[in-house]
Amino acid sequence: MLRSLHIENYAIIDSLNINLSGQLNAITGETGAGKSIIVGALGLILGERADSTVLVSKDRKCIVEGIFSIEDRTEIKEYLTENDLDPGEEVVLRREISTQGKSRAFINDTPVNLAQLQQVSAMLVDLHQQFDTMELGEKDFQREVLDALANHSSLVDQYRKVYFHWQREKKEWEKLKEQKAQFDKESDYNRFQFNELEEAGFRENEIEQVDADLKMMAHAEGIKSALTRTYFEMQESESPLVQQLKTLQNILHPFSAYHNDIPTLIQRLQSSQVELQDISDEVDRLSGHVNYDPEKVQQLNDRLSTGYKLLKKHGVQTTQELLLVRDRLEEKLQAILQIDEQIIEREKNSQRLGQEATVVALKLSDGRRKKVKPLESSVNELLKRVGMPNARLKVDVNTGADLNPYGMDTIEFLFDANLPAAQAGQPDRQAGKSQQFQPLRKVASGGELSRLMLCIKSLVAESIDLPTMIFDEIDSGISGEAARQVGMIMKEMAANRQMICITHQPQIAGKADTHFFVYKEIVKDAVKTNVRQLSTEERITAIAKMLSGEKPTAAAMENAREMVGN
Repeated sequence: MLRSLHIENYAIIDSLNINLSGQLNAITGETGAGKSIIVGALGLILGERADSTVLVSKDRKCIVEGIFSIEDRTEIKEYLTENDLDPGEEVVLRREISTQGKSRAFINDTPVNLAQLQQVSAMLVDLHQQFDTMELGEKDFQREVLDALANHSSLVDQYRKVYFHWQREKKEWEKLKEQKAQFDKESDYNRFQFNELEEAGFRENEIEQVDADLKMMAHAEGIKSALTRTYFEMQESESPLVQQLKTLQNILHPFSAYHNDIPTLIQRLQSSQVELQDISDEVDRLSGHVNYDPEKVQQLNDRLSTGYKLLKKHGVQTTQELLLVRDRLEEKLQAILQIDEQIIEREKNSQRLGQEATVVALKLSDGRRKKVKPLESSVNELLKRVGMPNARLKVDVNTGADLNPYGMDTIEFLFDANLPAAQAGQPDRQAGKSQQFQPLRKVASGGELSRLMLCIKSLVAESIDLPTMIFDEIDSGISGEAARQVGMIMKEMAANRQMICITHQPQIAGKADTHFFVYKEIVKDAVKTNVRQLSTEERITAIAKMLSGEKPTAAAMENAREMVGN
C-alpha cells in the first residue's frame, strides 16, 4: 500500500506530505483547490509522461516520491531482486524533473528507465481517473475482466507462450517455403554453373601457375642458353670453377701445419666446392627440362583462356576465389535436397503447436463463458445499488476458429441503460426483451460508465492481488442514495486493500477511514495548494459544508455527524 506521498515544486504545490491509511482515504476540497493536481503528481511515479511546465519555481527541480509497503508482495520483491533494486519491506518510487525539463526515475534510489518504473507501479497501484472509463469500451479491457474473474493469469501466460512459439514456427515454415521456391527458380542455372566449374576442374592456384609456365616458355630459348653457358663455365670450360676450387685447396694444403688459419680456409673452400657442384647439377637439371614445346604452349594457352573466362564470368580475381564460388554453388544445390526435410519438420511442429494452442484457447473460452452469467448478475445487482435500477450489462462471448494472441474469443460488453421499469425487476433472461443492448462505447454516458466501472472493478478486485486502488472523481454525475451506495461499495473494497478516493460527494467522504482536505492558501503573495488530515469534528464540519454550503445549517451538521458515525 501507499504509505506516504511527498510532492515538491509541482504545479501550485510548493511542498506537500501526505501519510495515508491502509483502508479508505477520502480527499475532498473546493473545485480548483488542487485535488486532481495531487493525482497528476502521483501519476509521475506511476510512469506517466513528465512535463517541465509543471515546475512552480524554475530554479529548482520537481520531486515526487511515494513510499509503498510491500511486506507480503512476493512478486514485487522477486522483480526487485532480479533487477538489483535493493528489495526490502518497502519500495520507494521517485521521479525528478530538472529545471531543463529532463526527467529521471528511481526505485529505491537506483536510477531506472520509465518501463521499469511502470512495471513496478503496475504491481502496486490501479489508478482510475475521470476519463479512464473509456477503456470500458475496449475489447482488451473487457477480456481482461473475464480473465481476472476466472483466475486465468497462469492459463493466459501458458497460452501466449504456446501461441507465440506457434507463430514463430509458422513464420520459419513460410520462410523455408519461400526459400525453396527461390531455390527452385535458381536451381537449373546454379547446377549449370556448378557443372561448368566442376568440369573445368581447376586445382588450387592453377591459373596463376599456368600463367607463370607460359611466361617461362615464351623465354625458353634464352633461359636454356643461359643455363647451358652457366653449366659450361662451372664444369666444362678450360678452367672450370669447381676444378679451380679443388686446385686452390691442393695449393694451400702443404702449409696447413704451419699456419693455424689455413685449415679453416681449406674447409671453407671445400664447402664452396660442394655448393658449386650442387649448383651446377641443378643448372644441368633445369636446362634438361627447359624446352620450347608448341603443343604444350597451346594446351597452356587453352587452359589459361578457360580460367580467365570463368574468373571474368564470376567476377573474381584468383583461382582460390573461383573455387569458393564452386563450393557455394555446391552448398546451394545441397540445400535444395535438405530444405524439403526441413519444411516437413517445420510443418509438423507448426501443426502440433497450433493444436496445443487450440486446446488451451478452448480452456480459456470455457472459463470465460462460465464467468459471464455471474458477472452479469453481480454487476446488475451493483448497478441497482448505485442508482441505475433499469440498467443492465450483457456480456457477449463469440468463439471463432482463428487464434489470436489471447485465445479465440471475441468479447463485447453490451449495455442497456433504460430498460423498461416493468422488466427491470424480472430475471435477466426476461430483461433482454427490450432488445436495446448495444456496445458500451455507443450508448453509455460518462456518469453511467463511471458507476459501471466501479461495479466491475469492485468484482475484479476480489480476484486480483492489487494493494492500492485510486479513484479520481469516479462519483461524477451521481448524488443522494446512489452516492451513498458508491461509498458503501468502496468501503467494502477497502476491507482488503487501500482505497484512495478524490470526491465531491459527502456520502462517500463520510465512509472514509481517513479524510484529507485540500485547500489553497496565500504564501508570500503566491497561491499554494496544501492538504491536511481532518479530525473527527473537522470531518463533520467539512461534510456539512459539502451538504449545505459554506455556512452549514444545524440539520446539515447533524446529517454529517450521522454520516461519519455510521
